Amino acid sequence: MVQDSQDAQAGGSLTEAAPLAGIGLIVLACLSFSFLDATAKYLIESVPTLQIVWLRFVSHVILSFLLFRVWKNPALFKTKRPMLHIVRAFCLLGITIFNFLAVRYLQLAETTAIMFAAPFVITALAGPMLGEWAGPRRWIAIVIGFLGILVVTQPGLGNMHWAAVYSVASMVFYAIYAILTRQLTGTDSSAGMLIISGIVAAIAMAPAGLTVWVTPPDLWSWVLLFATGVFGGGGHYLFIMAHRIAPAPVLAPFIYTQIVWMIALGFLVFGDVPTVTTIIGAAIVVGSGLYILYRERMRKI
Repeated sequence: MVQDSQDAQAGGSLTEAAPLAGIGLIVLACLSFSFLDATAKYLIESVPTLQIVWLRFVSHVILSFLLFRVWKNPALFKTKRPMLHIVRAFCLLGITIFNFLAVRYLQLAETTAIMFAAPFVITALAGPMLGEWAGPRRWIAIVIGFLGILVVTQPGLGNMHWAAVYSVASMVFYAIYAILTRQLTGTDSSAGMLIISGIVAAIAMAPAGLTVWVTPPDLWSWVLLFATGVFGGGGHYLFIMAHRIAPAPVLAPFIYTQIVWMIALGFLVFGDVPTVTTIIGAAIVVGSGLYILYRERMRKI
């Protein structure tokens, strides 16, 4: 608890000191988000999408309260920027709703590939909004990573499903969410950011979630519904910590690693066999991220 109450003050010094740790955290966050999407895609066959979204945030809040013992540390709710928290929470809600709608119709790798336009938006906004300007080499790495995504999706060579618009909307919300997260890490604790966003989203989704309520068919479904909060809340806590200690343009290319996890889960859980172009594209994506990692290591030597 002491660490969480102090990390807002420490954020400024850590930003320059720990970019590699931030990269590791963002990779783990992407893995957690991949499990969240796979779980949601599995549940959508028997539970309404809006109900899954609502219970994802309800379990997120319950887990956060228990983990951080909020009843002993009410100071976590104190913030000088309440409106920024609310806007960020609704961005998180937008990410979740549109992404869950997308995975109902698209393969996991497809939804993730579309989301990978986000680093362009994040990198572009980080300069004017955060003062974190990306250099030409980092932009080149992002562009190369995005070319890898084009190899996977092959736009123009096939029919894109209309549900791709859901992924586009989710991507826009994600980019704004990332920028707002970086802004708040300078003044607010990681635990507070996680809890407040969960509470706002859970309250906002309650009417819709209760309106479409369908009792989950079995105990396994209940377990998976709770797991969405674990994967979602845990992933966003890692996401917050990553942006606390590393600049947004440094982290942006590593969002691309999520496609590796998505391809693996799509195959293992849903039997989606990756094509040769998917594997080649994923290799290009990983290569662009490794280049950024190499550059960060060279800067520390």
